[in-house]
Amino acid sequence: MNNQSFNYKRIAEGYAKDRPFLHGHVMELLKEKLHITENFENGLDVGCGAGLSTKALRMICDKVTGTDISAEMVQAAAALYTEEGYNFRQSKAEEIEAAPDTFDIVTAAGVINWLDESKFLPLMGSIMKRNGILLIYDFWITDEMEGKDGFTEWYQKQYLTSFPKPPRKENIWTDEDVRPHFKIFLQENYKTSYPMDKEQFIRFMLLQSNVTAQVEEKGRSLDEVRNWFETTLTPFFKENQKEKLVFAGYNWYLRKTDK
Repeated sequence: MNNQSFNYKRIAEGYAKDRPFLHGHVMELLKEKLHITENFENGLDVGCGAGLSTKALRMICDKVTGTDISAEMVQAAAALYTEEGYNFRQSKAEEIEAAPDTFDIVTAAGVINWLDESKFLPLMGSIMKRNGILLIYDFWITDEMEGKDGFTEWYQKQYLTSFPKPPRKENIWTDEDVRPHFKIFLQENYKTSYPMDKEQFIRFMLLQSNVTAQVEEKGRSLDEVRNWFETTLTPFFKENQKEKLVFAGYNWYLRKTDK
Protein backbone atom coordinates (compact mmCIF):
# COMPACT_ATOMS: atom_id res chain seq x y z
CA MET A 1 0.00 0.00 0.00
CA ASN A 2 1.24 3.51 -0.80
CA ASN A 3 0.03 7.08 -0.45
CA GLN A 4 -1.93 6.77 -3.71
CA SER A 5 -4.14 4.21 -1.97
CA PHE A 6 -6.19 7.06 -0.49
CA ASN A 7 -7.13 8.39 -3.93
CA TYR A 8 -10.67 6.97 -3.96
CA LYS A 9 -13.91 8.92 -3.91
CA ARG A 10 -15.34 6.72 -1.13
CA ILE A 11 -12.33 7.40 1.09
CA ALA A 12 -12.35 11.15 0.38
CA GLU A 13 -16.05 11.46 1.17
CA GLY A 14 -15.60 9.40 4.33
CA TYR A 15 -12.64 11.49 5.48
CA ALA A 16 -14.79 14.58 5.07
CA LYS A 17 -17.62 13.42 7.33
CA ASP A 18 -16.66 10.30 9.31
CA ARG A 19 -13.25 11.05 10.84
CA PRO A 20 -13.11 12.30 14.45
CA PHE A 21 -11.89 15.88 14.79
CA LEU A 22 -8.95 15.08 17.04
CA HIS A 23 -6.87 17.54 15.03
CA GLY A 24 -8.42 20.32 17.11
CA HIS A 25 -7.07 18.66 20.27
CA VAL A 26 -3.60 18.66 18.68
CA MET A 27 -3.82 22.40 18.02
CA GLU A 28 -4.78 23.03 21.63
CA LEU A 29 -1.73 21.04 22.75
CA LEU A 30 0.45 23.07 20.38
CA LYS A 31 -0.87 26.37 21.77
CA GLU A 32 -0.18 25.15 25.30
CA LYS A 33 3.35 23.90 24.60
CA LEU A 34 4.39 26.96 22.57
CA HIS A 35 2.46 29.51 24.66
CA ILE A 36 0.74 30.82 21.54
CA THR A 37 -1.56 33.78 22.19
CA GLU A 38 -2.08 35.10 18.65
CA ASN A 39 -2.46 33.65 15.18
CA PHE A 40 0.30 32.76 12.79
CA GLU A 41 0.03 34.62 9.50
CA ASN A 42 0.47 31.83 6.95
CA GLY A 43 0.21 28.07 7.48
CA LEU A 44 0.72 25.02 5.28
CA ASP A 45 -0.99 21.66 5.89
CA VAL A 46 0.81 18.83 4.09
CA GLY A 47 -1.29 15.76 3.35
CA CYS A 48 -4.50 17.63 4.10
CA GLY A 49 -6.84 14.78 3.16
CA ALA A 50 -10.42 16.07 3.04
CA GLY A 51 -9.46 19.15 5.05
CA LEU A 52 -9.99 18.30 8.74
CA SER A 53 -6.33 18.94 9.56
CA THR A 54 -6.44 22.17 7.53
CA LYS A 55 -9.52 23.26 9.45
CA ALA A 56 -7.57 22.69 12.66
CA LEU A 57 -4.57 24.69 11.41
CA ARG A 58 -6.91 27.52 10.41
CA MET A 59 -7.78 27.80 14.12
CA ILE A 60 -4.33 29.31 14.70
CA CYS A 61 -3.56 30.88 11.30
CA ASP A 62 -4.96 33.83 9.36
CA LYS A 63 -4.70 31.85 6.12
CA VAL A 64 -3.85 28.26 5.29
CA THR A 65 -2.91 26.18 2.27
CA GLY A 66 -3.76 22.48 2.21
CA THR A 67 -1.98 20.10 -0.15
CA ASP A 68 -2.49 16.41 -0.85
CA ILE A 69 -1.30 13.91 -3.44
CA SER A 70 -4.89 12.70 -3.92
CA ALA A 71 -7.03 14.65 -6.37
CA GLU A 72 -10.16 13.18 -4.77
CA MET A 73 -9.10 14.46 -1.34
CA VAL A 74 -8.29 17.94 -2.59
CA GLN A 75 -11.61 18.15 -4.41
CA ALA A 76 -13.49 17.12 -1.26
CA ALA A 77 -11.60 19.63 0.90
CA ALA A 78 -12.09 22.51 -1.53
CA ALA A 79 -15.83 21.82 -1.69
CA LEU A 80 -16.13 21.85 2.10
CA TYR A 81 -13.97 24.82 3.03
CA THR A 82 -14.88 27.63 0.68
CA GLU A 83 -14.61 30.59 3.05
CA GLU A 84 -11.83 33.15 2.94
CA GLY A 85 -8.47 32.05 4.28
CA TYR A 86 -8.44 28.57 2.73
CA ASN A 87 -6.55 27.40 -0.35
CA PHE A 88 -6.17 23.80 -1.55
CA ARG A 89 -4.06 22.26 -4.27
CA GLN A 90 -2.85 18.86 -5.36
CA SER A 91 0.82 18.11 -4.82
CA LYS A 92 3.20 15.49 -3.55
CA ALA A 93 4.67 16.44 -0.19
CA GLU A 94 8.17 16.54 -1.67
CA GLU A 95 7.14 18.78 -4.60
CA ILE A 96 5.08 21.62 -3.07
CA GLU A 97 5.66 24.84 -4.97
CA ALA A 98 6.04 27.97 -2.85
CA ALA A 99 8.36 30.94 -2.64
CA PRO A 100 11.16 30.88 -0.05
CA ASP A 101 10.24 32.05 3.46
CA THR A 102 6.49 31.72 2.86
CA PHE A 103 5.10 29.78 5.83
CA ASP A 104 5.24 30.47 9.58
CA ILE A 105 4.01 26.99 10.48
CA VAL A 106 3.65 23.67 8.65
CA THR A 107 1.64 20.69 9.86
CA ALA A 108 1.82 17.15 8.53
CA ALA A 109 -0.73 14.73 9.99
CA GLY A 110 -0.35 11.03 9.25
CA VAL A 111 2.02 11.75 6.37
CA ILE A 112 5.58 10.82 7.24
CA ASN A 113 4.97 7.09 6.86
CA TRP A 114 4.52 7.65 3.14
CA LEU A 115 7.00 10.39 2.15
CA ASP A 116 10.72 10.69 1.42
CA GLU A 117 12.08 12.82 4.26
CA SER A 118 15.41 13.32 2.48
CA LYS A 119 13.50 15.46 -0.05
CA PHE A 120 10.70 16.74 2.19
CA LEU A 121 12.81 18.32 4.92
CA PRO A 122 15.07 20.42 2.63
CA LEU A 123 11.97 21.66 0.79
CA MET A 124 10.26 22.66 4.04
CA GLY A 125 13.48 24.34 5.17
CA SER A 126 13.37 26.43 2.01
CA ILE A 127 9.73 27.52 2.00
CA MET A 128 9.37 28.15 5.73
CA LYS A 129 10.23 31.39 7.52
CA ARG A 130 13.10 31.72 9.96
CA ASN A 131 12.32 29.93 13.25
CA GLY A 132 9.16 28.48 11.67
CA ILE A 133 7.41 25.59 13.38
CA LEU A 134 7.02 22.18 11.73
CA LEU A 135 4.49 20.00 13.56
CA ILE A 136 4.55 16.31 12.67
CA TYR A 137 1.66 14.40 14.23
CA ASP A 138 -0.62 11.42 13.95
CA PHE A 139 -3.27 9.58 15.94
CA TRP A 140 -4.94 6.21 15.55
CA ILE A 141 -7.54 3.93 17.06
CA THR A 142 -6.18 1.53 19.69
CA ASP A 143 -7.45 -1.83 20.93
CA GLU A 144 -9.09 -0.18 23.95
CA MET A 145 -12.72 0.74 24.66
CA GLU A 146 -13.44 2.21 28.07
CA GLY A 147 -15.29 -0.31 30.26
CA LYS A 148 -15.25 -3.08 27.63
CA ASP A 149 -12.31 -5.43 28.21
CA GLY A 150 -13.52 -7.84 25.51
CA PHE A 151 -12.96 -5.19 22.85
CA THR A 152 -9.20 -5.72 23.07
CA GLU A 153 -9.57 -9.39 22.18
CA TRP A 154 -11.93 -8.49 19.31
CA TYR A 155 -9.42 -6.00 17.95
CA GLN A 156 -6.40 -8.28 18.20
CA LYS A 157 -7.87 -11.66 17.29
CA GLN A 158 -10.75 -10.81 14.94
CA TYR A 159 -10.18 -7.41 13.39
CA LEU A 160 -6.42 -7.59 12.73
CA THR A 161 -6.75 -11.20 11.56
CA SER A 162 -9.43 -10.27 9.03
CA PHE A 163 -7.76 -6.99 8.03
CA PRO A 164 -3.98 -7.24 8.45
CA LYS A 165 -2.15 -3.94 8.47
CA PRO A 166 -0.28 -3.14 5.24
CA PRO A 167 3.45 -2.43 5.61
CA ARG A 168 4.58 1.16 6.05
CA LYS A 169 7.49 3.05 7.60
CA GLU A 170 7.27 3.39 11.38
CA ASN A 171 10.53 5.20 12.14
CA ILE A 172 10.74 7.88 14.83
CA TRP A 173 12.68 10.94 13.75
CA THR A 174 15.71 12.08 15.73
CA ASP A 175 17.70 15.33 15.65
CA GLU A 176 20.20 13.60 13.40
CA ASP A 177 17.42 12.79 10.90
CA VAL A 178 16.20 16.40 10.62
CA ARG A 179 19.54 18.26 10.53
CA PRO A 180 20.64 20.70 9.19
CA HIS A 181 17.24 22.17 8.35
CA PHE A 182 15.42 21.60 11.64
CA LYS A 183 15.87 20.89 15.31
CA ILE A 184 13.44 18.81 17.39
CA PHE A 185 12.54 20.59 20.61
CA LEU A 186 9.79 18.28 21.87
CA GLN A 187 8.29 14.86 21.12
CA GLU A 188 5.26 13.71 23.08
CA ASN A 189 2.87 10.76 23.10
CA TYR A 190 -0.67 10.82 24.44
CA LYS A 191 -3.94 8.95 24.69
CA THR A 192 -7.45 10.39 24.51
CA SER A 193 -10.96 8.98 24.25
CA TYR A 194 -13.64 9.81 21.71
CA PRO A 195 -17.34 8.80 21.95
CA MET A 196 -18.98 6.98 19.04
CA ASP A 197 -22.06 4.87 18.55
CA LYS A 198 -21.81 1.64 16.56
CA GLU A 199 -22.77 3.20 13.21
CA GLN A 200 -20.25 6.03 13.63
CA PHE A 201 -17.54 3.58 14.59
CA ILE A 202 -18.24 1.31 11.62
CA ARG A 203 -18.12 4.24 9.19
CA PHE A 204 -14.80 5.25 10.73
CA MET A 205 -13.35 1.75 10.57
CA LEU A 206 -14.31 1.42 6.90
CA LEU A 207 -11.78 4.21 6.24
CA GLN A 208 -8.82 2.46 7.87
CA SER A 209 -5.89 1.74 5.57
CA ASN A 210 -6.01 -2.01 6.17
CA VAL A 211 -9.74 -2.11 5.35
CA THR A 212 -9.14 0.08 2.30
CA ALA A 213 -6.47 -2.35 1.12
CA GLN A 214 -9.00 -5.20 1.24
CA VAL A 215 -11.90 -3.32 -0.37
CA GLU A 216 -10.38 -0.95 -2.91
CA GLU A 217 -7.30 -2.94 -3.88
CA LYS A 218 -8.21 -6.61 -3.36
CA GLY A 219 -11.87 -6.43 -4.37
CA ARG A 220 -13.47 -7.48 -1.11
CA SER A 221 -17.16 -6.52 -1.03
CA LEU A 222 -17.87 -3.35 0.95
CA ASP A 223 -21.27 -4.70 1.96
CA GLU A 224 -19.70 -7.91 3.23
CA VAL A 225 -17.12 -5.94 5.22
CA ARG A 226 -19.79 -3.67 6.72
CA ASN A 227 -21.88 -6.71 7.70
CA TRP A 228 -18.82 -8.26 9.33
CA PHE A 229 -18.36 -5.17 11.51
CA GLU A 230 -22.08 -5.04 12.30
CA THR A 231 -22.10 -8.64 13.51
CA THR A 232 -18.82 -8.79 15.41
CA LEU A 233 -19.24 -5.40 17.15
CA THR A 234 -22.76 -6.10 18.47
CA PRO A 235 -21.55 -7.20 21.95
CA PHE A 236 -19.86 -3.85 22.57
CA PHE A 237 -22.57 -1.36 21.62
CA LYS A 238 -26.11 -0.84 22.87
CA GLU A 239 -28.60 0.69 20.44
CA ASN A 240 -28.22 4.48 20.09
CA GLN A 241 -25.59 4.55 22.83
CA LYS A 242 -22.08 5.90 22.45
CA GLU A 243 -19.01 4.17 23.81
CA LYS A 244 -15.62 5.77 24.43
CA LEU A 245 -12.95 4.54 22.03
CA VAL A 246 -9.35 5.17 23.01
CA PHE A 247 -7.01 6.82 20.52
CA ALA A 248 -3.24 7.13 20.82
CA GLY A 249 -1.16 9.80 19.15
CA TYR A 250 2.13 11.64 18.95
CA ASN A 251 3.21 15.24 18.32
CA TRP A 252 6.71 16.16 17.20
CA TYR A 253 7.58 19.85 17.38
CA LEU A 254 10.43 20.98 15.13
CA ARG A 255 11.86 24.44 14.63
CA LYS A 256 13.58 25.62 11.47
CA THR A 257 17.25 26.40 12.00
CA ASP A 258 19.11 29.33 10.50
CA LYS A 259 20.98 27.13 8.02
